[in-house]
Amino acid sequence: MNASPLLRAVVAGVVVALVASTTPAPLQARVIGTEEALAAAAPEPVPLRYDRASIDALLARDDVRAQLEALGVDPQDARARVQALDDAQAQALAERLDEMPAGGSVLGVVFLVFVILLVTDILGFTRVFPFTRPIR
Repeated sequence: MNASPLLRAVVAGVVVALVASTTPAPLQARVIGTEEALAAAAPEPVPLRYDRASIDALLARDDVRAQLEALGVDPQDARARVQALDDAQAQALAERLDEMPAGGSVLGVVFLVFVILLVTDILGFTRVFPFTRPIR
């Protein structure tokens, strides 16, 4: 049987990949103490004062204070609630504040509703947009 050079190259590559994937990796097994296991599982310490300070700085801004008052929340009450959070909750809140863009969730919800209505229009379940044709 006369195989083309491309077929030979592909077969050689597959054989090399199979041999490489079945080669055992070197492992090390040993007994570890409780302290070493806890040290490996413990998260890195995070400066918690920074987390609370960033939340307090956000609550001290005039635009945030005005928005809180517009929603019927006393800014001093909000600060007291932040101080009542435990360390893990304060850290999680500070991380979420840094990740969330202003107004991003509203735009995402509007886009999601648009896509859902568009798909239901295309499937023929609704008739909201005049520029779509149902597939039924």
